Amino acid sequence: MIVLGIETTCDETAAAVVERGGDGPGTILSNVVLSQIGDHAPFGGVVPEIAARAHVEALDRIVAAAIAESGRSFAEIDGVAAAAGPGLIGGVIVGLTTAKAIALVNGKPLMAINHLEAHALTARLTAGTPFPYCLFLASGGHTQIVAVRGVGDYTLLGTTVDDAIGEAFDKTAKLLGLGYPGGPLVEREAMRGNATRFALPRPMHGRTEPDFSLSGLKTALRLEAEKVAPLADGDVADLCASFQQAVVEVIHDRLRAGMKVFRARYGTPTALVAAGGVAANEAIRKVLNRVAFESGIKLVVPPHALCTDNGAMIAWAGAERLAQGLTDPLDFAPRARWPLEEIASAGDRPGLAFQPGA
Repeated sequence: MIVLGIETTCDETAAAVVERGGDGPGTILSNVVLSQIGDHAPFGGVVPEIAARAHVEALDRIVAAAIAESGRSFAEIDGVAAAAGPGLIGGVIVGLTTAKAIALVNGKPLMAINHLEAHALTARLTAGTPFPYCLFLASGGHTQIVAVRGVGDYTLLGTTVDDAIGEAFDKTAKLLGLGYPGGPLVEREAMRGNATRFALPRPMHGRTEPDFSLSGLKTALRLEAEKVAPLADGDVADLCASFQQAVVEVIHDRLRAGMKVFRARYGTPTALVAAGGVAANEAIRKVLNRVAFESGIKLVVPPHALCTDNGAMIAWAGAERLAQGLTDPLDFAPRARWPLEEIASAGDRPGLAFQPGA
């Protein structure tokens, strides 16, 4: 089963071709990603209008490159998948409309993919991780702990009540004048800083419900920065180190709470799976290893290129859904908001594949 996947939910224009031979791992035949970081860096964050325009300008050639690199033709693929949300609606429209056109012209089924589901299933593409597993999804827009029990079977165990972890890193970098994207810059500064200099809070620590809160930590950081302003290089490094250490300890505590909830409801997970760009942070990856070790399970972290937004994860999610007959009509509407737990599984979402001439 070979599927073309298209991803345009934020600031990466991406397309990939993936082959699924069973439950996983799969084979990535091509994976082309064009980043827009340079377009958005002067603004300190993603500008939706700029992102949508860039997707329009680039997507046709990115798809063409993915098809060419895969060594397959449109006639040889079995389906077309596109991220239909959640995300910046302008970009989502571009990707989904392109996928619909390809499916229509070539008589292929369409799979409208939830971007979060694609992250949730990437561990099966790379490692063939069996269900059920516990997913820690941390990115610029999302921080969630999810029980992944099957394709289309997801239960949200915990989430952030305010900022996402990646968003908090970006805002910290902006506050300290480091630039965008903030995650790698804060991590770099933290490596040379003193993590004990500033006493920052650990929000939600000790609570039984595995939710996160980052806004109070961000505010505390700003207040500490104001106390020592104007900031010298050493101050910036120490603030970053203190902030990162606080985030690491919050993740450790919240994931331990999430594991308890998972076990109480579903038994022991097969693995702790990390997804999203935040998983690239080495300090965070170490604490994920610690949580997995303490829980007696393995940690599965896809390669960095598959943790951030990419077309291969969309294609794989499409292949997983296609294998269960879960396809979508060509009038499927793009969605700016689409909670993961609202995705239906094979039992309650009948597929409607496009048939040539229908």
